[in-house]
Amino acid sequence: MAIAAVSISPMGVGLSVSEYVAAAIAVLEAQDRVQWQLDSMFTTLEGEPDDLFEVIRAMQEAVFAAGGERVGTVIKMDDRRDREATMEEKVDSVRRKLTDRNKTYP
Repeated sequence: MAIAAVSISPMGVGLSVSEYVAAAIAVLEAQDRVQWQLDSMFTTLEGEPDDLFEVIRAMQEAVFAAGGERVGTVIKMDDRRDREATMEEKVDSVRRKLTDRNKTYP
């Protein structure tokens, strides 16, 4: 299983891109192979690498269909093969370390 952070944005459409992000997120809502979490800057995806690439491509196409004529995509992927790691486990690991230091995390 892999985890990917993806940012898909149209270029040259003005300052607000939330309409285009919503079009990309609609692709995620319509499928069940990839788990996902929306963030303010990226969307985190979790699933098999082939599924991730397929859904990312569909997200790009959704932004084009929403009126984008040029789309920029940034992908950062963690494809760990020694053991299975989820989005939640990665965040929990950091939270545990903060707790060990008497720090808190919301």
